[in-house]
Amino acid sequence: MIIGVMGPEGSYSERAAKLWALKNSLMDAEFRYFADIEDAFLAAVEGKADISVVPVENSIEGSVGVTLDLLLENEAVIIGEIVVKIEHCLLSKGGPEKIRVILSHPQGLAQCRHFLKKHFPEAELRSTGSTSHAARLAGEFEEMAAIASPEAAERYGLKILLSNIQDRKENHTRFIVIRAEKHISSNQTLRAAGVDAGVEGELSPEPCRNAEHELQAEQETWREKVSLSSCKTSLIVSLEKDRPGALYELLGAFAKRGINLTKIESRPSKKELGDYYFYIDFEGHTSDALIKDAFEDIKSKAGTKSKTKTNTLKVLGSYPAFKISE
Repeated sequence: MIIGVMGPEGSYSERAAKLWALKNSLMDAEFRYFADIEDAFLAAVEGKADISVVPVENSIEGSVGVTLDLLLENEAVIIGEIVVKIEHCLLSKGGPEKIRVILSHPQGLAQCRHFLKKHFPEAELRSTGSTSHAARLAGEFEEMAAIASPEAAERYGLKILLSNIQDRKENHTRFIVIRAEKHISSNQTLRAAGVDAGVEGELSPEPCRNAEHELQAEQETWREKVSLSSCKTSLIVSLEKDRPGALYELLGAFAKRGINLTKIESRPSKKELGDYYFYIDFEGHTSDALIKDAFEDIKSKAGTKSKTKTNTLKVLGSYPAFKISE
């Protein structure tokens, strides 16, 4: 199996992909590295990778807009998720007194905003495609530093000047595992997604597992105990913006059936000001009778797109929910 991730080596995306592969016993998986989130995402859509692992939200900075847009614009399905603890470090070849330029992914710089303002107010901040790319560049000059992971320091021969420099102690990023929607997956890919192969090209869901796993990647010094329980489903919906109570009615379809929403977020449609898509995550699987009943209700409020004032509904997939218990 080829897994697409945002590279180069030493990125948090790579850490997430390795954890997910370990959890699903994919010991022979090959990791293929791409320049940025968009390239990594499209690798799965275009068949350059069997699946891709991309960040979708962070506990400090919120959702990753480019990933949300790609989910809307492309035929991709979510088959899993993994949550990774973010441990930003300040890395450099030289000492802190020599630092003139600090590099990182925009999310990395944003998550360390207060630290940078307090300790390096005069430093020039530069964005890179990934934290590991920043680390690789920082290895060229002593005046450069990078905000990246401990793995990146080891990979590119940099010193860890300061550890855990993010503005909040609790810093986690949620990554999703995607594959092409029209791609007929191998049995290995289906098992990794927690489903069985039924009719060729179709997915026959298994009940989501209830188990606790203590994961420890090779050569890692950190541990995360996680609980894998219940299924989660993700969807995108747009509503008639001029109709009062449209969102209230949509949410009511879940509320009256006791379906727990784990996330709801609006995202501009990019068509006109005030027009939004809503991204919704909720507990349950599309094969559940209760969810099917809710969807029948939702379809009357969010149908297919047309020239008339109808709405859009796109189901992104059902997958095992990942929860941090410790």
